[in-house]
Amino acid sequence: MDDDERLAGRFEANRPRLRAVAYRMLGSLSDAEDALQEAWLRASAADASVVANLEGWFTTILARVCLDMLRSRKSRREDPLEEGRLDVAADGPEDEAMLADSVGFALLVVLDTLTPAERVAFVLHDTFGLPFDEIAAITGRSPAAARQLASRARRRVRGPASVRTGGLARQRQVAEAFLAAARGGDLNGLLAVLDPEVVLHADAAAVPSGVAVTIRGAVAVARNARAASVRSRYSGVALVNGTPGIVMAPRGRLTVVLAFTIDENAISQIDVIADPARLAELHLAVLDG
Repeated sequence: MDDDERLAGRFEANRPRLRAVAYRMLGSLSDAEDALQEAWLRASAADASVVANLEGWFTTILARVCLDMLRSRKSRREDPLEEGRLDVAADGPEDEAMLADSVGFALLVVLDTLTPAERVAFVLHDTFGLPFDEIAAITGRSPAAARQLASRARRRVRGPASVRTGGLARQRQVAEAFLAAARGGDLNGLLAVLDPEVVLHADAAAVPSGVAVTIRGAVAVARNARAASVRSRYSGVALVNGTPGIVMAPRGRLTVVLAFTIDENAISQIDVIADPARLAELHLAVLDG
């Protein structure tokens, strides 16, 4: 076996770990595979004979590729995905939905709000345990600056401590019950967590007609949510402006948010937000545990 074959074998042995790194950085399975391909091209063109730690070297190359991709993504304006409309089911591959669910849709959504350098620093340190001196070399910052990147990202991911009080645990249970019932098409389960007089308001970007709509009453709202059961595979519970709500993120990109008002252990109002400007104004964070 020659040196090229040995290098290829080591890279393939590390592919599952590298794929996990790339997916968390990019939030898209197809982008992660593209990053892996580019990382292999760079590794195979370099002189690996002088590398003492191939696993760490592969990670460094891949992280730089991902950082470049994130910067390119942030620098160009992208149209919102059509999956954001209420009548369009997300059509991503089933394995990506399962992978996103294992990582956490809410985490992927919040990570997408970070700067490229913050996202890379957070993923590499908090998820994969890379030291800050290695992250500094990847991001072009000092170790102290890399530590600050990860710290800022951590605060964004977790949200302010002030919202983690009061009835948050019960509100989370209500939001999770709503999502579970929506995924299962369980009308009775939806009715159990909806106030009888619940009001749902969907902005113009969330509906195919382009005209904002309002739906009143638990039965009508529950039927609407049950009809969206396919899209709920690409959803998760997150903190939305301090209250548990639902984020929809096919292919790791935030398209729709269901912001809840929860009174007396029931949802009394649902704001369906798909307008990109309104989505950008939301304060999103990951619920612990």
